[in-house]
Amino acid sequence: MSSIIELKKAADSAVLDSAHVGDIRGALGTIAQNDTTQRTTWGARLRTLLAIVGPGLIVMVGDNDAGAFSTYTQAGQNYGTVLLWTLSLLIPVLYVNQEMVLRLGVVTGVGHARLILERFGKFWGAFSVIDLFILNALTIVTEFIGISLGLDHLGLSRDWGIAIAAALIIITASTGDFRRFERFALLLVLGSLLLVPVLLMVHPPISQIAHHMFVPSMPKGAPLSEVMLLIIAIVGTTVAPWQLFFQQSYVIDKRITPRFMAYEKADLWIGIALVVMGAVAMIAFTAATFAGKPEMGQFVDAGAVADGIAKYIGATPSVLFSIALIDASIIGAAAVSLSTAYAIGDVLSLNHSLHRKPTEAKTFYGVYAILVVISAALVLLPNVPLGIITNAVQTLAGILLPGASVFLLLLCNDKAVLGPWVNKPATNLFTGAVVAILVLLSIILTASVLYPSITSGQIIAVLVGGSIIAALGMMAIGVSHWRHPSATVPDSQVDKSEWRMPPLNQLPPAQLSLRRRVWLGVLRAYLAAALILAIVKVVEMIITKS
Repeated sequence: MSSIIELKKAADSAVLDSAHVGDIRGALGTIAQNDTTQRTTWGARLRTLLAIVGPGLIVMVGDNDAGAFSTYTQAGQNYGTVLLWTLSLLIPVLYVNQEMVLRLGVVTGVGHARLILERFGKFWGAFSVIDLFILNALTIVTEFIGISLGLDHLGLSRDWGIAIAAALIIITASTGDFRRFERFALLLVLGSLLLVPVLLMVHPPISQIAHHMFVPSMPKGAPLSEVMLLIIAIVGTTVAPWQLFFQQSYVIDKRITPRFMAYEKADLWIGIALVVMGAVAMIAFTAATFAGKPEMGQFVDAGAVADGIAKYIGATPSVLFSIALIDASIIGAAAVSLSTAYAIGDVLSLNHSLHRKPTEAKTFYGVYAILVVISAALVLLPNVPLGIITNAVQTLAGILLPGASVFLLLLCNDKAVLGPWVNKPATNLFTGAVVAILVLLSIILTASVLYPSITSGQIIAVLVGGSIIAALGMMAIGVSHWRHPSATVPDSQVDKSEWRMPPLNQLPPAQLSLRRRVWLGVLRAYLAAALILAIVKVVEMIITKS
């Protein structure tokens, strides 16, 4: 009888997989589907939070992956703690971006890729899945590079270690038990806390950390172009395209509804606290380790950082750092692979849920496993240009991030999709500014990788010119909204906790104004040109290397 009820619930909503309807079975608790009890005591609220917690923690800590270890330790080794302020500025960006995809997932029950397909057409739907697949596949390769570096420092077999890690990543997600996977993921989240004892053992000056966290400054004597590129790398490491797709699909798979939005936002804040704590720890203890040493300013990779910690601090913190690197790479590989499998299942309307056995969702689990196996194999093959792959990931992420942010903003203003949950004007203003900044940073990052000789003057010119254009654009949009205010349903007339998006076939066609069509055309032209240039550059690098 319960399965019949769940199928009916799925048919009455927009969810694409009936397994996305039912009890919330989280790693740390269960909430029945028909549970409408008001949580009036702290104990009840805590038990509810424990059942909900997971998506925010996993997506945030998963972002402190191998690439993040490389970026943050590079910042610490080359420039000390001077750039810690960038993390403080990114906290509201992290929350606003992830809160929007969280809202989309909880309210619509449909993944990010499918919403793009339905509201913006086949081109953008196909593009979102294809580019995500390519970028994520390359990103997973970098995760296995991180595992390889950690194993090398620990003196363990690289081949066996990568093979075991790949098998572990595949098996833990393929049991047909959502709760089992989430418990494994949260265990990896706990593993990320190994960075804390490393910080305590290195004991960098706390006053210096606090000062640089809240007082923006630039490294003295360092070329502006190099510092800007590292700041852009920190932004790209912290705000990645795969996060948007993963968070939205994972909260759907966990069966979280609008009634528990506040608890999921709390989960997100906990995840942000952990990711920022880990990033601060890496920059701080790396800066303290190499301060005044010959290696200061000579960053190589995370493996060399582990060697430096062992040399100047001791074996124990270096081992903990290497284990944390492996741990972060595993959770990153699992989350990135899942985001791709979810997106393909969404677009093709296939079964795509961790609640299902592999025999019930063959394509979903097949895509997940193939991505992991191919990425692991590439790292094990001799003469594979791993450095070029890492550069390609950085470039592609920089190219694709603005597009993902634009669609996120558009979807969160689509009243047919979110109804009373659409963005407030203040959220749009902040997010619009963030998107403008991401576009500028993306252009600079793409140009710097394609043209390494870019000068500080050229970077400043792009920033100033882009800022002026963005300010004029936002003023024009503000005037347009003032002249033509959109009619919205007052929140007091709608029970937001019960409002869900209707089935996709019942949605009215998306209304795209001429202005939006023009900007989407500009976006398409930019992406096409940038991707072509990136492919040409990668081919040139491969030819030169060979």
